[in-house]
Amino acid sequence: MTDYLVLAAAAFFAGMLNTVAGGGTFLTFPALVYTGVPVVAANATSAVAVFPGYLAGAAGFRREIATFDRTRLVKIVAATAIGGLIGSVLLLVSSNEAFSAVVPFLLALATLAFAFGDKIRDWAQRHSFGSAEGPVGAVLVSIYGGYFNGGLGIVLLALFSLWGMRDINLMNGLKNGLSFVLSAISVATFALAGLVAWPQALVMMVAATAGGYAGAPLARALPRSVVRAVVIVVGAAMSTIFFWRLFA
Repeated sequence: MTDYLVLAAAAFFAGMLNTVAGGGTFLTFPALVYTGVPVVAANATSAVAVFPGYLAGAAGFRREIATFDRTRLVKIVAATAIGGLIGSVLLLVSSNEAFSAVVPFLLALATLAFAFGDKIRDWAQRHSFGSAEGPVGAVLVSIYGGYFNGGLGIVLLALFSLWGMRDINLMNGLKNGLSFVLSAISVATFALAGLVAWPQALVMMVAATAGGYAGAPLARALPRSVVRAVVIVVGAAMSTIFFWRLFA
């Protein structure tokens, strides 16, 4: 029972954090590992757990999403689905040992991408390709998200920043919508492969949905600087913990 309370609490705050800025898997993935789920299964179960929370979060930003150009949105969604499928298949062929070794680096990469997103965007614009919204970036980010859901929202926000987007509420709405599309592909792939720990996943799905919807008004109320600081601190802490686990 204690394990399920830990998982439910982690999922609720993860759903809220995903809606606010991203990085919710920084909570759900470690919670699953802590309760004894093997790392590959924990990653797959974590993706399932936060899956409905993305939809709830996107619903909370439906006004902002409605302002985005529909043709561009369709292209980005298609690229996201393709990348998510590739990444999910890559996870299926990974061993627990290999995945454990790469996780700290992926967590650190996601955190750094978000922390320095503005600088990356400025550099890209100076080199004349910062505003391009071609499918390559979306596919690459989605491969990462399909393989390792941790920090997906952070990397998506970094990508949007690279594209020159500045409206944090629109960015959050798109992030949640695209994360839902990618996670739908991942969930179907992981479920068919038998990787999901369903009792834990079902409890966490309910909690993440509640947290996801609760996060939208909070995201609108918080200053952008506070949102960024929370995500960077959480990402840095989880990266440190998993590096310690790897080298201890």
